[in-house]
Amino acid sequence: MIHELLRARPDLRIFMLDAHNEYGHCFGERAQVLSPRNLKLPFWMFNFEEIVDVFFGGRPGLQEEADILAEVIPSAKAAYAQQRGTGDRTLFKRGDSKSGGSMVDNPVPYRITELLTQLDARMGKLENRASRMVFHRLITRIEAVCNDQRYAFMFDNANVGGDTMAEVFSEIFRLPPRGVPMTVMQLAGFPSEVVDAVVSVLCRLAFDFALWSDGAAPLLVVCEEAHRYVAADRNSGFAPTRRSISRIAKEGRKYGVFLGVVTQRPAELDPTILSQLFALRMTNDRDQAILRSAVSDAAANLLDFLPSLGTGECLAFGEGVALPMRLKFRQLEPHQIPRSEVARGAGLDIESGLGHEFVSAVLDRWRGIAKADDAIPLAPRLAPEQAPAGARPGVGLDPDRFKLLKKSPADRA
Repeated sequence: MIHELLRARPDLRIFMLDAHNEYGHCFGERAQVLSPRNLKLPFWMFNFEEIVDVFFGGRPGLQEEADILAEVIPSAKAAYAQQRGTGDRTLFKRGDSKSGGSMVDNPVPYRITELLTQLDARMGKLENRASRMVFHRLITRIEAVCNDQRYAFMFDNANVGGDTMAEVFSEIFRLPPRGVPMTVMQLAGFPSEVVDAVVSVLCRLAFDFALWSDGAAPLLVVCEEAHRYVAADRNSGFAPTRRSISRIAKEGRKYGVFLGVVTQRPAELDPTILSQLFALRMTNDRDQAILRSAVSDAAANLLDFLPSLGTGECLAFGEGVALPMRLKFRQLEPHQIPRSEVARGAGLDIESGLGHEFVSAVLDRWRGIAKADDAIPLAPRLAPEQAPAGARPGVGLDPDRFKLLKKSPADRA
């Protein structure tokens, strides 16, 4: 299916979360494969909940230590900006290091050394031994994580500094694609206690970038083994991961970011993300019942064929098909079969237009440096004879798409 999407939508980029390292070889030179060995995802791009999850090894953070981090992280960001000079201080134009709030979540750089210095200075002012021990445990916890080589993809150069967010976005989400429109993120190599936080930050960044770029660069997020991250049981898993993925499912289409979920256990999947379905052979009665609850009564009879579907066959439901139907996928070449290894529109020249200048302008809007209505440098339009077959007219999201909602009933008439 992904091969067909890449052919049908040349403007679409695909980001796949590969839970078991099965898909790295499937797409050949059209996909880059990222793993802890070659990924650079700076720790300061994680929001507060995500970085607390990292520091506490996937366990709930101790409230006393989390409260201290909520105060110290904004101070470390402000101190780093002051050390770097006026240019970096603009990152804090709309923030106040004393008020916290968005400052603790704002994706701007700071150094671990500055964070530890702030903690050590506060600990030195305390006379109560019990209070000092809270700071000491937190400092020890942070140092242990930063010195763990398994976390090098986050904390490598943690004390060097530098705003590399535009480069990170360009690499992970293929901006511009440069002939490689797909990224396969191999999750099996990450420490198990940090996988949820990594998935959370990547899905959150994908949505936020689409939001602040007004959908200029269409992206499909494919979540394999989706029931691990958006489980039906609200008490299991990492809540920020569930929120990040569910937000793409519920709101992403307005901003040009789409979600594809792959799971063998739909009964364990949060029902809020079940809308467009491709159901393959399924024999479990509980899984079938979940699908029946997600489709119309007129299409429910088709589900009787689920246990008898052949290899490569599926039942398709949702807005993408005029009527519920039974489909058969084209057979892939042997080298494209998975195996385990434990824009604004199709008429845009995405190769030359979605480069570093575009990414930097979007990040400025996101961080609050630029105004929300400031212009973003867009990719040039292709000539009509250069546009891919089946390209839709227009350059992406309609800038006037919300104006009708703001009119009075008389004006609408």
